[in-house]
Amino acid sequence: MASNPVIWFEIYVQDMPRAKTFYESVFHAKLEKLNTPDTNIEMWGFPMVMDQVGASGALVKMDGVASGGNSTMVYFSCADCAVEAALVPKYGGKIYREKMSIGEYGFIALALDTEGNMIGLHSLQ
Repeated sequence: MASNPVIWFEIYVQDMPRAKTFYESVFHAKLEKLNTPDTNIEMWGFPMVMDQVGASGALVKMDGVASGGNSTMVYFSCADCAVEAALVPKYGGKIYREKMSIGEYGFIALALDTEGNMIGLHSLQ
């Protein structure tokens, strides 16, 4: 494989304003509305820099697609994952697992967003 295997992610939500506020607040990022040809799909994209390492993605509200309980785990890169983890409850999410070591690969924390999706926070410190 010549490049990173993940190029995009989608986090399915039921309440877009609530989910958008959660992600913008926890990660201090402004999401941008993405145009879709299907009016039954609403998408808000995370910031993306095309020539940088890593993947971008979007919050997606789509008729017939439930949030939470899926087997997708998205890890967000952080300088210190404890910082973002501390913001999760403040903006309506829940901490599933506090910051913990994963040995030589750094640290992770696991959280549930406002829609019931589990997300990972990763840092090297």
